[in-house]
Amino acid sequence: MLFLFDLDGTLIDSEIGILSGVRHSLAHVGADIPDDTILRGWIGPPLRVSFGEVLGHDRHDLIEAAVTAYGERFRDVGWSEHTVYEGIPEAIAALEAAGHHLAIVTSKIRLHAERIIPHLPFGAAFHRVYAPGPETAHSEKAEMIAAALADFGHPKEDVVMIGDRRFDIEGAVANDVRGVGVLWGFGDREELERAGAWKTVDTPRELVGLA
Repeated sequence: MLFLFDLDGTLIDSEIGILSGVRHSLAHVGADIPDDTILRGWIGPPLRVSFGEVLGHDRHDLIEAAVTAYGERFRDVGWSEHTVYEGIPEAIAALEAAGHHLAIVTSKIRLHAERIIPHLPFGAAFHRVYAPGPETAHSEKAEMIAAALADFGHPKEDVVMIGDRRFDIEGAVANDVRGVGVLWGFGDREELERAGAWKTVDTPRELVGLA
């Protein structure tokens, strides 16, 4: 089987790093900083989309300045501000040992994802990383999942996309593969089921039983 994993909110808890980076970026451009409840909703969608909601989608200068400030902080310290969810290393090890193919499909820009993944205790288990380039305002999970399907060549019934937000599930549905929603991340059961999740799981241990 081919297991496609989201990164933030699925493999790692990156709330501290992302929220700190967003606060730093908004302060850098002189914008008001929303409270943490609102900022948590930024974990998942592309940064440019989220910055546009606060700065104005037509303020490309401010959006790009904020993205640049975020990137600078990420390179310095933000890349290390995360923790691995309990049970994830064991689940990844079990799936790898069983001979399954594993890949990451993330909205985090490629430069940032590739800084983090090699430092994860299970980073080498992933055959490929699908992530948007730094110039894009979008990161369509559907397109990246489609690229993974083409690269690996698995039948769609042998593919699952695992993530914590509706974007992961919607991308799976668009490609006619099973979307599995995890409940330890930044989404919730209602969001995931509304998006069309084939199944939701409460613990990483349950991921091994999907094979």
